[in-house]
Amino acid sequence: MKRVLAISGGVDSMLMLTLLANDPSVRSDLVVAHYNHKMRPSSDDDAEFVRKWAEKFDVPFYTAAAEPGEIKSEEQARALRYEFLRNVAEEVGGEIWTAHHVNDLVESVAINFARGTGWRGLVPFSDKSIRHFFLESGQSKSDVLKLASKHEVVFRQDQSNTEDVYLRNRMREKLSEIPSENFRLVYDCHQKQIALKNEIDKIVADLLPADGRYERAWFSDLDDKVALEILRAGLLKSGTSATRPQIMEFLSAIRTYASHKKFNLPGDKLVTLYKDYFVL
Repeated sequence: MKRVLAISGGVDSMLMLTLLANDPSVRSDLVVAHYNHKMRPSSDDDAEFVRKWAEKFDVPFYTAAAEPGEIKSEEQARALRYEFLRNVAEEVGGEIWTAHHVNDLVESVAINFARGTGWRGLVPFSDKSIRHFFLESGQSKSDVLKLASKHEVVFRQDQSNTEDVYLRNRMREKLSEIPSENFRLVYDCHQKQIALKNEIDKIVADLLPADGRYERAWFSDLDDKVALEILRAGLLKSGTSATRPQIMEFLSAIRTYASHKKFNLPGDKLVTLYKDYFVL
């Protein structure tokens, strides 16, 4: 299977590219993918830098770019980048590989926790369709920098990583005061939580009706947390992805709406809530 490497040009991703491109056992399976967010004056230079290194390593190169000024938030930037990566992976028949490490995991957990996330927000990077090169072996940012120095990795420095306008940068600064051994504790807990998540997902999947018909009475009797899990899984099974607040609104509608009233799900999908049931 092809490995679609998400390469930004920064030290983490350039180290991943360097290590894999110098590994004869996987080199022929590599694809470099770079998304140009067009958010900085140097964005085009970053794209050209990555293209040249892909050429140097003789690895196929894919790229796409946002329209200048199109991206307004970190969330939008991430969504567009992963949409591009998934498209490349589908085209070449591969899986996405990122250069995330333990520090990225801890930052994501901290950000989600600060935002008042549900339990799933404490299990980031658990999407089975995406691999995380350094995180899988429990390597930290410190490990990455040492390896990058050892292999004399050339990379681009993203100046926006130091701007406190971004939440992740502010969180990174706060986390720099925490002893590195505590990061390992978070990583160990994360591995256990992934196992629990997989177990929960399997149990919930077994509860879903095969015909997509859900009895409204179920959701009146169920605990909110259980009801939300079932609705989340049912929506995903029907091809609809929704945020936790959106699912909570849907749950409230299921419990309170009159018969034949419709509820608007993401993607302009309408669900008719009949007296006793609804269909996803």
